[in-house]
Amino acid sequence: MSKAVIDLFIVNADKALTSLKNELAKVRTGRASTSLVEPVMVDYYGTPTALTQVANVTTPDARTIQIAPWENSMIAAIEKSIHAANLGLTPQSDGKVVRISVPAMTEERRKEMVKLVKKIGEDAKVAIRNVRREQNEEIKKAEKGKSITEDESKKFQEQIQKKTDEKVADVDKLITSKEKEIMTI
Repeated sequence: MSKAVIDLFIVNADKALTSLKNELAKVRTGRASTSLVEPVMVDYYGTPTALTQVANVTTPDARTIQIAPWENSMIAAIEKSIHAANLGLTPQSDGKVVRISVPAMTEERRKEMVKLVKKIGEDAKVAIRNVRREQNEEIKKAEKGKSITEDESKKFQEQIQKKTDEKVADVDKLITSKEKEIMTI
């Protein structure tokens, strides 16, 4: 019982952390990042395909994303897809590669992004706390059903609280790191 409940807590809390990391990767920091164009789907001979499946995406410098398609015929489709994705980015091509210049963010925009990151972090903490609540309810049911003692119940709940504190600290680290990244010019 005990190990299963704690393992289930860890699995579900880790899902919340993974979701947080994915959300944070989508937040623009004013720096070029390949993650900005990862959600872009390109029409590859009639099939929607991830941009990373039809081209090599790199960041040669802090303000540029460079997309080198494996087939030169894909350049127009890639540009069209980036426009359609509504990322607020303007692609430019020279016939061989597509370049996207990532504009610097204003101070006001940086502060808005920090607020957004804090909200995303708070949502992740709420998700982790919900997982804790669910697992504690399972422990209390087991205690009422006499499959564990009151002492075991308290011990398991303390272990889950300890793991919750660790996961919330992980969220705080991720958020602090992303805030620093956003505020760095």
